[in-house]
Amino acid sequence: MPMPADQIEALIRAAIPDAEVTITDLAGDGDHYAAHVTSPSFAGKPRIAQHKAVFAALGDRMGGELHALQLTTGIPT
Repeated sequence: MPMPADQIEALIRAAIPDAEVTITDLAGDGDHYAAHVTSPSFAGKPRIAQHKAVFAALGDRMGGELHALQLTTGIPT
């Protein structure tokens, strides 16, 4: 069963409370999403560490309930 966008957002916000999260359903199928996540906590961290933090928030749902996630991260401007 596909994962709803609001559930993805809630998981990320639970793990990274100060994050600004935008989720876009890329294919309209509830299975392929893009996530744009910015957080002050990402400051000074390389992009790979930022991505790892987001993927850790999603846990084992990646590849299961959540088939594909195109991820961009950064710090707020």
